[in-house]
Amino acid sequence: MSALADATRTDVLDLMRADLRGFAGYSSARSFRGDAEVWLNANESPWANAADPEGRVRRYPEPQPPALREALAALYGCAPAQVLAGRGSDEAIDLVIRALCMPGQGAVAISTPTFGMYAVCAWLHGARVVDVPLLERADGFFIDVDALVHAARRQDARVVFVCSPGNPTGTQQPLDDVRAVATALAGQALVVVDEAYVEYAGEASAVALLDAFDNVAVLRTLSKLHGLAAARIGCVIASPQLVAVLARCQAPYPLATPCVDMALRALDAQGRAQASARATEIRGERDALRAALLEMPGVRAAYPSAANFVLARLADPQAAFDALLAAGIVVRDVRAQPRLPDALRISLGTPAQNARVVDVLRGASA
Repeated sequence: MSALADATRTDVLDLMRADLRGFAGYSSARSFRGDAEVWLNANESPWANAADPEGRVRRYPEPQPPALREALAALYGCAPAQVLAGRGSDEAIDLVIRALCMPGQGAVAISTPTFGMYAVCAWLHGARVVDVPLLERADGFFIDVDALVHAARRQDARVVFVCSPGNPTGTQQPLDDVRAVATALAGQALVVVDEAYVEYAGEASAVALLDAFDNVAVLRTLSKLHGLAAARIGCVIASPQLVAVLARCQAPYPLATPCVDMALRALDAQGRAQASARATEIRGERDALRAALLEMPGVRAAYPSAANFVLARLADPQAAFDALLAAGIVVRDVRAQPRLPDALRISLGTPAQNARVVDVLRGASA
């Protein structure tokens, strides 16, 4: 192990809330392991129902289905013991704050504009929100490494969220910057890299940092590229010790059996090949949409994106939003976000849908 890796190895349990260090969590009926023919320990119905005559869903599901953890580990290049699956990545955000931030005392550092759930979960858990704004450049929005580290130290933040690619910015944060933050905050804070859109980036994942950093966790989701938004399956990837901590804070039975079955089908060889082809297509459509936006007189900026959307500043965002809506197209109005008073976020659809967006905005900009 390198000297850097030695320097960044800490006992991740030291980051856990002191009052939860002896907390074992809820022991569900499915936690009992053994062979039996008749299971009468979970107060389940002994009969199937009309909606499921085979009785596949009459029993509680595995809290962490081994097949799903193995499939996610294979997809993300980690070990199954490093994966905690849950209800999208939103649940993982909540679990991290719940486990590490003492209500009324802990702090969470974010960099706006960013995904709103970090602050929402912090507020719900009574944790302070420390905002270190992103640095805006012509090529996107980037974390201010020195300012973020300084603020996290001064405010004693226990969790630092880095959204990469950013939402709503689309900017991919350099791994060297994430590494610098994690190194500086080793022993004090967990750096959580939210990679909900990283499949569209074509860049290395922060999962590559886990071998050297115990204070890094990565969020991934099947909601975007894999088309399973309604199934609500995502995961946190972290050290096995941290995964065990978060599992103790997770509600029982977080994963519905039908959703797990869909995820496993989506992650087979055919499903992964299809997703890879879609990522390539989306990248091409994304670059074409940005190029078209930059040619329109009413567009002030259209930022480079590593995600499946483009963030654009417009001279008259309300007129553009209204024109799209009149054409039956809904995009994301992000003008309430800090420092984005003139911005819309446009997700990529099918090629035909993207062409409609361009036609409408050209008409609105004329």
